[in-house]
Amino acid sequence: MTRSRINGNFIDKTFTIVANILLRIIPTTSGEREAFTYYRDGMSAQSEGNYAEALQNYYEAMRLEIDPYDRSYILYNIGLIHTSNGEHTKALEYYFRALERNPFLPQAFNNMAVICHYRGEQAIRQGDSEIAESWFDKASEYWKQAIALTPGNYIEAQNWLKITGRFE
Repeated sequence: MTRSRINGNFIDKTFTIVANILLRIIPTTSGEREAFTYYRDGMSAQSEGNYAEALQNYYEAMRLEIDPYDRSYILYNIGLIHTSNGEHTKALEYYFRALERNPFLPQAFNNMAVICHYRGEQAIRQGDSEIAESWFDKASEYWKQAIALTPGNYIEAQNWLKITGRFE
């Protein structure tokens, strides 16, 4: 039994019902349906904090999924898990890979900026202002890209860019 069938969450059940209806209506191959099932189960496990299970499902979805756009969201979600686990280097790698397939993911740019900003703050605490500035400059570039894609979002990032003189 797939994870989504045993999940008791109302929203997850509703999503599963709607997704199953769409999979029946929209012409898809069995591979596409199977990839989506793994992706859906990965999202369900991730929302419950079962990251190891979510990663297994996402990796299987990646093996089956051929559409670059769909793969970008799988890669993005893998990046989220690595971010949550404090594995920032791995997370950045997956966000980059997601953006290679879909350069219109402002949330990936934002998450990359947050990681770079965090690393800049770490460098300041370690007394290395030169390294900190380098990380802050990277954060600035990623936030600018996120803001360019969704101008009304990331207000805190916009304020930080203005306060630090990085907003152009």
